Amino acid sequence: MNSQKHLFSLDPEITYLNCAYMSPLMKSVEEAGIKGIQRKLQPWKVKGENFFNESNDLRREFAKLINTSEPNRCVIIPSVSYGLASVAHNLDLYEEDEILVVSEQFPSNVYPWRKVVEEAGARIVTITPPQTTENRAKLWNEYILDAINTKTKMVACGHIHWADGTIFDLEAIRARTTDVEALLVIDGTQSIGALPFDIQKIKPDALIAAGYKSMMGPYSIGMAYYGEAFDDGNPIEENWINRYKSEDFSNLVNYNNDYQPQALRYEVGEHSNFILVPMLLEAIKILNEWNPENIKTYCDELVREPISKLRDAGFIIEEEGKRASNLFGIRLGVHHNMDDLKQKLTEANIFVSYRGDAIRVSPNVYNNTEEVEKLVQTLM
Repeated sequence: MNSQKHLFSLDPEITYLNCAYMSPLMKSVEEAGIKGIQRKLQPWKVKGENFFNESNDLRREFAKLINTSEPNRCVIIPSVSYGLASVAHNLDLYEEDEILVVSEQFPSNVYPWRKVVEEAGARIVTITPPQTTENRAKLWNEYILDAINTKTKMVACGHIHWADGTIFDLEAIRARTTDVEALLVIDGTQSIGALPFDIQKIKPDALIAAGYKSMMGPYSIGMAYYGEAFDDGNPIEENWINRYKSEDFSNLVNYNNDYQPQALRYEVGEHSNFILVPMLLEAIKILNEWNPENIKTYCDELVREPISKLRDAGFIIEEEGKRASNLFGIRLGVHHNMDDLKQKLTEANIFVSYRGDAIRVSPNVYNNTEEVEKLVQTLM
């Protein structure tokens, strides 16, 4: 796979290595949004079937992206917090139950659990990484596995850590949670689209992902997958479109107590968003054409030599295979000063993020070798 920079409207004076903050839009995704806006200029052309057909297409494309044959388990959500709220709303927690999270997890994947454990008298167990840079990811994963026990009701974590790209061993965590009959709920916001994800292998109970980062869609729309554990659950809102046979507009006032099949009860009201849905649909179609495996390989090759140079210069970066290449943290050695480096990056028009004690770098297919080499030269 080659650089896809030509598909984006990026300023040539800017080096944008910050997809984990927000991806740029592809030109075709922008065009899909403009068409959606123009559609509202002539609302008489919006037919009943338009409330369903693009949403169905989006579910199918997302199902393909995560390798599930059940698109009705894939639902449209406005945010990660919304998708996780549906999980929290259907948790049966009791006193002494535990929800396991990892240290410095993104707040949307912590706040919902705080509320439910307080109400039930349960507790959150936070697994912190080791205080070492050697074998950090390996040890952190071992800590997680060791902490899962018969009190564990759910493990809620990312596919990769949002601050430094540490890869969590989801297959091993899934196996351990299965042993103790605990749920596995994954935030895939920083990985879905940029890394392969296989529902068939990992078998999560829920997978939640915002659309505006590695899925390269617009803000305020995302996707969620809910497994069998949530088939008979209660949604957090009661909207008309999630009810059985809601496609029949002439019959809507014959109120139906049944929901649409499988996970569709959890979709947000007005999910037939005529602007955002076609934008995310276009983005995911292209991701499926590229194939996340190829995107991962591109990013691996893009950053391999630059990371080696930074390590030689005393920077601390997790080894390949233990962290992602589309998102990784650069920690400073004893001779580096964070304030000085921030200033140098700003002056060079290099956009990254700063999370904890790490410079977070998150490239994607719109970046090229010259841009990553510019990062290295600026830091050194």
